[in-house]
Amino acid sequence: MNKERIKKIIKNVYPYVIVVIVVVLIRTFIITPAVVDGPSMEPTLYDNNVILLNKLSYKLNGIKRFDVVVVDWKGEKIIKRVIGLPGEHVEYKDGNLYIDGFIVEEEDFKHKETSDFKLESIGYLTIPGDKYFVVGDNRPNSTDSRLGVGLVDKKDILGHASIRIFPLNKINKIK
Repeated sequence: MNKERIKKIIKNVYPYVIVVIVVVLIRTFIITPAVVDGPSMEPTLYDNNVILLNKLSYKLNGIKRFDVVVVDWKGEKIIKRVIGLPGEHVEYKDGNLYIDGFIVEEEDFKHKETSDFKLESIGYLTIPGDKYFVVGDNRPNSTDSRLGVGLVDKKDILGHASIRIFPLNKINKIK
């Protein structure tokens, strides 16, 4: 092969290589799809919904109460809602959320009734630094911080679930 032919091949292939590199970088560091597995986030998300996981936003803006996040729990990706932040005491009483003894309204999203719960029942007075209390929106049918999962480490939160992209007739921003 002569030099001119090699240059022509490189010139033709170069844009595709750049596109592949950009896509890999975006998917690795910024946004990636995730699939909902099971009913624990109903009525917000349903089994087999596909969401976009924003890996960058929570690193820039922090993790906030009521964010829907994807957690790496024992090698499995689970989707839950952040309820308690580091340093807080969490309690559910008569269906109401109490943070540090004060009622906090959960009005921007729908969830099923929550049974009474105190953070002490899983061995904590307050949530230690770099840990979060997470629950599913389908409270009676969710393995979460109340039962099974426990508090989740910040390092295990993979990102913020921002948009549902499938099914197509349900595309929306996740509240």
